[in-house]
Amino acid sequence: MSVITLSASFGAGGWVVGPAVAKRLNLPFLDRAIPKQVAAAMGVDIEDAEIRDERVKGWLMRMLAGAAPMSAEFMLGNDPPRATLMSDSHYLKRTQEVLRSAVADGGGVILGRAGALVLADCPGALHVRLDGDPSRRARQAARLSDGSFSEREAMAALRKDDTNRCNYIRHFYNADPADPRLYHLTLDSTRMPLDTCIDLIVSAFHAPR
Repeated sequence: MSVITLSASFGAGGWVVGPAVAKRLNLPFLDRAIPKQVAAAMGVDIEDAEIRDERVKGWLMRMLAGAAPMSAEFMLGNDPPRATLMSDSHYLKRTQEVLRSAVADGGGVILGRAGALVLADCPGALHVRLDGDPSRRARQAARLSDGSFSEREAMAALRKDDTNRCNYIRHFYNADPADPRLYHLTLDSTRMPLDTCIDLIVSAFHAPR
């Protein structure tokens, strides 16, 4: 199948690399369509689905504002209401179903959403990780924001995001998102140009696995 999962830590440039790789390979970039399909499947408002979706732009702004989604309560180690965990679990299950259905319908490039774990058994899929030193990721995030936030603000958001994502993956998948065994290709996208990362991913996609 023509599937690429892209795990990108905060500031690693996944929101730049993902769409560019999809365009180069003439594949759909499965991003905003995912929470829409999840909302439809669950019979909830799109806003309710988006607040639990890590890739929607609003997630970043909520992190910068210090107002994380409801699910962050348990990510940070607190005891949330049982209904919150149930809602997250139900949303997670629907997201997994949407991802599997999407790749079965023709593949695509999936950014985040634990794609490498959900689609670990997908034949021919390429699993990629973008990461880098935290200080360099914060600097890159600020640069890519075109002045929307400072490097200091980016570092504050990065620390929250790294903790939340790690706890989320550990809680639901009992795994470490930085584990290199989950990926075919791991790149430090803060020490090489993003265009080079795009080229390497495209080349890896065409290589036999």
